[in-house]
Amino acid sequence: MTARIQGLDAAAQAQYARATAALAAGKPREAGIAAGQLHGRFPEHPDVLHLVAGVRGRLGDHAGALDAAQRALALRPDDALLYCMVGNQLAATGRLDAALAALQRACVLQPQLALGWYDLGVLQVRAVQFEAAEASLRKAVELAPGNLRARLQLADLLKSSGRLEDAVTAYRGILAACAACGDAWWGLAGIPAAGPGAGDIPAMQAVLHDPAASERDRVAVGFSIARVLDASGRYPEAMGVLKETHAHAQALQPWDGAAFGRGVDAVLTAFARAPAPPPAGAAALGQGAIFIVGLPRSASTLTEQVLASHPQVNGSGELRDLPQVLREESQRRGRHYPDWAGSMTPADWRRLGARYLERTARWRRERPCFTDKLPGNWLHAGAIRAMLPAARIIVCQRDPVETCFSCYRQYMTADGQGWTHRFVDLGAYWGACDRAVRQWLALFPEHVYTQSYEGLLADPEGSVRALLAFCGLPFQPGCLDFDTNPRVVRSPSALQVREPLRHDTARAPRYGALLNPLRRALGFVDIASGH
Repeated sequence: MTARIQGLDAAAQAQYARATAALAAGKPREAGIAAGQLHGRFPEHPDVLHLVAGVRGRLGDHAGALDAAQRALALRPDDALLYCMVGNQLAATGRLDAALAALQRACVLQPQLALGWYDLGVLQVRAVQFEAAEASLRKAVELAPGNLRARLQLADLLKSSGRLEDAVTAYRGILAACAACGDAWWGLAGIPAAGPGAGDIPAMQAVLHDPAASERDRVAVGFSIARVLDASGRYPEAMGVLKETHAHAQALQPWDGAAFGRGVDAVLTAFARAPAPPPAGAAALGQGAIFIVGLPRSASTLTEQVLASHPQVNGSGELRDLPQVLREESQRRGRHYPDWAGSMTPADWRRLGARYLERTARWRRERPCFTDKLPGNWLHAGAIRAMLPAARIIVCQRDPVETCFSCYRQYMTADGQGWTHRFVDLGAYWGACDRAVRQWLALFPEHVYTQSYEGLLADPEGSVRALLAFCGLPFQPGCLDFDTNPRVVRSPSALQVREPLRHDTARAPRYGALLNPLRRALGFVDIASGH
């Protein structure tokens, strides 16, 4: 055994080893049983506390993980790995500045720790410190050239920054080291001018049969092949590859549509009526917060880019703070959201609103307004209105067939996106979102606004003026020149928003009757027109 677990007897060391192995294998509940037993016997052992922190963090109890990690750090104040744990858990609880300081301390304590530089670089990306992030990620790659995660993060950052030649070089370098890296193929596929072409298809197809490839690699490569076929006009072949790829992806992202539907019903029932007027002094809570919601691929990134081109708006990207605040309240009450919503008082909602604003304070330091562009927040408009009476909610809408088919063509890896793998689920998810939006518009007509992608194409200036007016912002001509905004965009639409508005982005007409099952799932009676 290493010196890191001195002080444990032989049986405890063996138990510790089993727990760490289970945690590394993605089995936090199994690891938690052993960790809990060890913690009961050795409540002040720094390595046991480190293990407990890792388990709690994996299970979503970030406050508990932070407590355990900080207790361990007090016992071993010069441990760089513990600083990494503290930093990651601080970030998970919304304290980005403290998290950055902890990770920077880890790198000072142990400059050769590649993990520290990697964690720091990832967090610097989240904190919109892109130059620093690039330097940290390059250091991580220098120290551990075989760390594909660090190399992929760096390549993705280069692509998001618009440095496409550098990004292509980075992705190709990864593939030279590991031809089965599906994420590198997908990263390349997102660069139309220099990404993989028909000549790369045999190499990608080889990955599908490579024993070194993971199932996730194969799924990513499947989406990449479909994108190349699409770009070549081979639409039936592309659709065939997509169907096969989604069949594999379903195993990685299972989806219970019935349970999701019940959850949506519960939220809409809990917020069936507008909240009581906020107490005196709370009406302005949330002023400057702009939520951008809707299905992925519905032009939400474009809407944010327009707003972020205004001198009063900070485009903050997809923030996880609202769901985390709701999750914290569920943990505090010991009940699932929205079961506790009916027992909330105005003061309770005000407390949650203050917590959200505390977590997002860094985005208002330089500009009075900021965007929160997490698409799935369409479900939480009722909670937003109760928590933040002055916040604005923009629902992005685009032709439903185009939106859903774009989701179907996209390699989505985030949790909770299993609805993208079957047309029937896409239709049900779109329908649930549409139903929720109709309720929010009826309840909160002055605080919820629909931004039409087709309307923006038809009348850019009129659409932008109306959008800014809803946000209480004066018109700025620069918002029409959003494509010249040099900000780094972290979404699949990063390259599109660097171009002027285009009228040739529709994909559905190219696939014709192949999309009739999707049209039926969306409830279209006139399949021929799709409307």
